[in-house]
Amino acid sequence: MNSEHYNPAVVKVTELVGALQELVEDNFVDVLVQGELSNVSRPTSGHLYFTLKDSSAQIRCAMFRSQARLLNFLPQDGEGVICRGRVSVYAQRGDLQLIVEEMNPEGVGSLQQAFEEVRQRLDREGLFAREKKKPLPAFPQTIGVVTSASGAAFQDILQILRRRAVGVTVLLRPVRVQGVGAAAEIAAGIADLNRHKDVNVMIVGRGGGSKEDLWAFNEEVVARAIAASEVPVISAVGHETDVTIADLVADLRAPTPSSAAELVVQNRLELERHLDQLMLRLGRQMRWQLNLLNSRLDGLKKRLKSPTEPLRQQQQQVAQLLSRLVQGMRHGCQEHHHRLNQLAGRLTALSPTAVLNRGYAIVLHDNQVVVSSRQVQSRDDLRVILAQGQIQVQVTAVTGSDEEDVDPTLDL
Repeated sequence: MNSEHYNPAVVKVTELVGALQELVEDNFVDVLVQGELSNVSRPTSGHLYFTLKDSSAQIRCAMFRSQARLLNFLPQDGEGVICRGRVSVYAQRGDLQLIVEEMNPEGVGSLQQAFEEVRQRLDREGLFAREKKKPLPAFPQTIGVVTSASGAAFQDILQILRRRAVGVTVLLRPVRVQGVGAAAEIAAGIADLNRHKDVNVMIVGRGGGSKEDLWAFNEEVVARAIAASEVPVISAVGHETDVTIADLVADLRAPTPSSAAELVVQNRLELERHLDQLMLRLGRQMRWQLNLLNSRLDGLKKRLKSPTEPLRQQQQQVAQLLSRLVQGMRHGCQEHHHRLNQLAGRLTALSPTAVLNRGYAIVLHDNQVVVSSRQVQSRDDLRVILAQGQIQVQVTAVTGSDEEDVDPTLDL
């Protein structure tokens, strides 16, 4: 009987590790591992390195910075935890390691399992479906709040709303937010605010805490109350890193109660900002129009004559006319004066006195100028006017009485 020996093919280390890496990483993509922390190291990179072990075995683990910063506790050596992640092979050393995505103290493991059971069941029923999410009202007038009356969450909500939504009514339905019976109270508070017809939107939540503190918001009764609400619900449970079943069912999830208050009046704030922008644009437009009108007015002022300008022009015309009149009168007077001098000269030349000065005399008889011998008789007394003085004469003889009458006008 012949026996055949199996001779395996020779492979390189890289090929072997690669095959193991493919086998492991394809089959262990999402595992929950419980163990004790050992050799916890957090270098300056922010990554978290540690060993997870139990009484019989151990495995190296790495949690990268993006996940490590979400931890709500500080991992310590010797602490029992439950890690969720994927198994990988670190090829450079051939080491098997667990890449951790989530880590919780060991006591939280049962809660996480319960969370997953509720989440999967409600997800199958479609309670998380996007199409079931109700839109928030644009301008709510009454905002309902389901939370503890003594907690900081309600005060944070009030502070935001008072600052950003003046005139909005806030209606508190006080409930316990943790402990036995808290979930039932929260569900009842949601139902009560639905019966209050003035409520436009509702905030359901509380401040931060441990998973145990927040557990009431993972209860199925709260989830179904939110799903049945006719009023849009904003969940605001814990901090940004906390995710509850209520967050998944609600119409909108807010990271914190303060941010929930901001979200509920977001449209109002957007409208106010829009109005502010419109006011700025209107102000700029009005200033532009005023500047344009002022420029036009200045131009008209320059082109428009003063009301006194026509009077000033008329006064100037009157002054010019008066000047011309004075000049005309002066010229006319000069011409008349010259003419008068001419006439006076001629008159002087023709005056009897001038004739007398040339040696002629005027003979008067009974105060009548004697121009003819027929006007006198012998022995008549005559008065002779000379250029200088007068003489009395007596006619001794008259001659030339038979001659034709002569013109009495002296041709001197």
